[in-house]
Amino acid sequence: MNSHLLALLLLSITAVWGYTFTVVKEAASAYGVASFLTLRFAIGLLCLGLLGWRRVSKKALLAGGGIGIALAAGYYFQTLGLRYTTPTNSGLITSILVIAAPLLNRLLFGVHTRPLLWAALGLTMLGMTLLTGFGWSAPARGDLLTLIAAVSFGLHIVLLDRFSKHYDTLALTIGQTAASAVLFAAVWPATDAFAWPSGEVWKAILLTGIVATALGFYVQTLAQRRLPAARIVVILSLEAVFAMFFGYVLAGDRLSGIQVAGAALMLAAVVLAEIVPAVFQAKE
Repeated sequence: MNSHLLALLLLSITAVWGYTFTVVKEAASAYGVASFLTLRFAIGLLCLGLLGWRRVSKKALLAGGGIGIALAAGYYFQTLGLRYTTPTNSGLITSILVIAAPLLNRLLFGVHTRPLLWAALGLTMLGMTLLTGFGWSAPARGDLLTLIAAVSFGLHIVLLDRFSKHYDTLALTIGQTAASAVLFAAVWPATDAFAWPSGEVWKAILLTGIVATALGFYVQTLAQRRLPAARIVVILSLEAVFAMFFGYVLAGDRLSGIQVAGAALMLAAVVLAEIVPAVFQAKE
């Protein structure tokens, strides 16, 4: 598969992830966070296992399982945060992952950090302050939980970028999904009462399980194996744009003037941190 087609596939998955902010908010509010995520990842694991269980080695399973802990933390805090905040806010704050990833890469593995990144981080913090306001209201609580999720997703990108080239793509994806499903199943009894999902919730579980989880993580793992990390984060940063669009159209999300300014600063930070360097790198 050539790089352009792979980038287009990842962009399509990013659009699906942007759409699912609205879907997941409704489903998790009606059902439960851990219960929803357990079924979502169990279905994703079933789909992936049917395709490639013979390709799974012990080493790939352990590596994928370790990476899956960061993935599970990201999805748990993001989904929990969606119960208190809007799909638009959640998508915008999740986009901070593209700034968190290189910072974590520097902290954990000593990878060089561009000076522009620090300016982008300052813009992000200012933008998030304007977007979310101050205090500990329900929306602000949801935004803070989503910020924790964004850092976890940043860690997931860093770990996947480091290890994806050393293991079979499908086997590594199965390891990540299996670890997430097990962790969510362990949390479920302590947080949610057992109940059978409604028809609408099942639709959301099947969509997110098959498309956003099984297909989505496979495509991301394959892309991080073959495409430069800078190109990956530029594509993933567009998730915030898709989340804003679907939040506006489907969920009726509307931002005040101050929140629009905050959102603009956060998107500018993404451009400054990743898109501008990628453009100049392409011209060299």
